[in-house]
Amino acid sequence: MSSREAAKMGDILATEADLLGMIKEYLKFVEFEETVNSFDKECKSKDKLVSKPQGNTLRDSKTRGIQKDLLSSFDDGDHKVFFELWTENIPSEIKDTDTEAQSLEFYLHIHFTIYPLRRHPGRHDRAEFEERISHFKQYLETRGAALSQTTEFLPYYALPFVPNPTVHPSFKDLFQDSWIPQLKDKLKPFLSVTLKPSNTPRLMNLYVSSNQLHLQLVESDRRITSYVRKFNKMQADYHNLIGITAELVDSLEATVSGKMISPEYLQTVCVRLFSSQMRQSVVQSTDFTRPGTASSMLRASIAPQKSKEVPMLPSLDYEKLKKDLVEGSDRLKSLLLQALRWRLTRSLPGEQRDTVLQAFISNDLLERYSTKQKTLLHLMRSKNKIVRQYMARLINAFASLAEGRIYLSQIPILLKLLTEALRTEEKDSLARENVLVALQKLSLRRSQQTAMIAANLIGWLVDELQDSDCLSDYTLEYSAALLMNLCLRTKGKRKCAENARHVLKVLTDVLGHENHEVIHTSNTLIESVEEILRCYSKEENPDLNRQIEFIIKQLNSADEEGPESDDEEDEDDNDEDLMETDLDTEEVLQPQPREPSGESLLTTEYLGIMTNMSKVKRKSTPLSQPSVDEPLQRPVTPSSHRNFNVV
Repeated sequence: MSSREAAKMGDILATEADLLGMIKEYLKFVEFEETVNSFDKECKSKDKLVSKPQGNTLRDSKTRGIQKDLLSSFDDGDHKVFFELWTENIPSEIKDTDTEAQSLEFYLHIHFTIYPLRRHPGRHDRAEFEERISHFKQYLETRGAALSQTTEFLPYYALPFVPNPTVHPSFKDLFQDSWIPQLKDKLKPFLSVTLKPSNTPRLMNLYVSSNQLHLQLVESDRRITSYVRKFNKMQADYHNLIGITAELVDSLEATVSGKMISPEYLQTVCVRLFSSQMRQSVVQSTDFTRPGTASSMLRASIAPQKSKEVPMLPSLDYEKLKKDLVEGSDRLKSLLLQALRWRLTRSLPGEQRDTVLQAFISNDLLERYSTKQKTLLHLMRSKNKIVRQYMARLINAFASLAEGRIYLSQIPILLKLLTEALRTEEKDSLARENVLVALQKLSLRRSQQTAMIAANLIGWLVDELQDSDCLSDYTLEYSAALLMNLCLRTKGKRKCAENARHVLKVLTDVLGHENHEVIHTSNTLIESVEEILRCYSKEENPDLNRQIEFIIKQLNSADEEGPESDDEEDEDDNDEDLMETDLDTEEVLQPQPREPSGESLLTTEYLGIMTNMSKVKRKSTPLSQPSVDEPLQRPVTPSSHRNFNVV
């Protein structure tokens, strides 16, 4: 045997021994003692080597290394290394919910901020200190903002604005010799408990990892499909543009020969030019024969957006706000809910609106972390219909923004309250309408899809769509869009297949509806309908199966002939903000003379301590979850008779 063959054989035996060791480790973990004994005997009889479990030793070693690096970077004042390790290894559920962890993280930021001042008391490294102060400001504006109403931490929010903290009486404790050892004494036990290694056997970890890799592969395949679809659309647009350009060149050459271009020809060319960017109805209603119309629209479509400074809205006393929202009169509750919604809907898109939303979330306006039996969201069960309507409107405004959807999706009681309202509110009520729209927007997230399917929302939607002629266009459009998104999931398709005959009848009626938005939504539903039908065709009924195959053929034929929906959005657009301009229409609540409302009510009665706090960066919500929570495909967001702002 050659040396290469011997080395290869050695690798095989080592791999086999390691694999057998993992099997034995797992059998011990599940306490299969007799099986372990039999396993040992058979391995010995067959001269099989079994490696000793290395999982715990490796995990212990890794954990000790992480703790050592964290403590070392703490001592060295290396904030970049420390917080990189902190972010990667401290579980988010601890960082975002545990008060001890939040308090410790706050003081750690202070430690690293003032480290240059402590290291060289006589000659401050001003440049490094300014850099660290900048990081500290960013922290105060994001994760640290949640503690701004706590008396213990409030004085430290002034730290970035003090020229020389070492001589300021408010911060003298920070520069005592005992402050760092005391902080380190809190850090050590926290790391020991939080970074305690798991006893999960390696075989189980490998299994979990393989599942995760499979999910990543599926996700990659899905994205490839999306990119191919986008590429095909771009290629089609490019070919269309080349064709139009060639015609225009021919027309210019014709004008040289004295041939005039008719207004009808110009209208036709412009309709073709803009049809892929705008709604057909808008294009057809535009008079392109007016000089400069087409060129102005083209330039506007590529004009860069000019950024401008916008004022930040004053901070609020959220504790007092939440108290009055729960304990105040029904009129006060309604006025406050209206004012808070207006803060979102009437703020300028971009930095100002982001700051408002981040303030709502960081101060837990909807009481995500409350331990009370009845939280602010229980206003959805109020006996006062205006309170219920204005609570639903506020939730809908939250759901219109991507960061708001992340926050809402982490409130366990929310879905129960919304589906309950959907079934109990009057059919034509604004409360029910806003609840339905909020659910459709929340269904952009996979976790919410799963919960909605489990709550049998599909059955409710199918029953709702059964009498589609009796529904308002708004209810019809959002019901169809919500049903479509739930039917994109395998669980949703199975739920439909349980009553396939009824679902088929309802969906075919919806497919034939005259409403423009519903037709677009139904184009995407066709794919789900086909899968439902195929599940149903497994029954041993030849006549029925033939009918179903015929319907599938007709659906596919209709799908091939119909144009691609311009409103259809894929998974890459799931994080967009769609704040509808009519979220504030049909206001049933009007203030009495000299009665404060809106921003006037908030700033006169609920002004916070930290007025005009510094700017908050976009996408900084500490509650953010991985993108794996997003659906396979986003539903059409109805907008035919509703104007909205794409933020």
